[in-house]
Amino acid sequence: MKYKYIIIGGSAGSFQAVTRILESLPKTFTMPIFLALHRLKHVRTGFVEALSIKSKLPIVEPVDKEHIKQGKIYLAPANYHMYIELGNYIALSTEEAVNHSRPSIDLSFYSAAFAFKEKLIGIILSGANKDGASGLKYVADAGGLTIVQNPDECQVRTMTTAAIKTARVDYIYTTDQIIEFLLKLPQ
Repeated sequence: MKYKYIIIGGSAGSFQAVTRILESLPKTFTMPIFLALHRLKHVRTGFVEALSIKSKLPIVEPVDKEHIKQGKIYLAPANYHMYIELGNYIALSTEEAVNHSRPSIDLSFYSAAFAFKEKLIGIILSGANKDGASGLKYVADAGGLTIVQNPDECQVRTMTTAAIKTARVDYIYTTDQIIEFLLKLPQ
């Protein structure tokens, strides 16, 4: 099996797409999924719970140096950058915001691409800034597969349009097509 990890970035307008993707994945889906989503930095509760209501897979906000396990979804905690480290660990940081964002989608994508190279699938969803565009380019340059939500479907198309202009994008898909693609991946 070529692909072993999935990272999803999104901002304004991405919650509905993320929820639909997560609720469509079966309990037997084994690939770890990393969610780098812009969120309110002072709201510490409710986001994991809202996603967990729909997901059949466990969703956690990782702690620093948490070991990555199959079949789990890792949501970048509010006001923390989430890095993926060699050796299958997650690192958290409160370094300065990047693209006015913490968590930064770019930083999560850079580190995941460095750690997983051609084993990574990077997905960019709806959003109101360009965070994630250069991160997705890094995924493509490292040999990973890249998917962008169709801008025509997005509530806010700035992020997806920037990703399409910046990165080599393998697929521009609607949410339903993203789901269909993920469900066909060998597990």
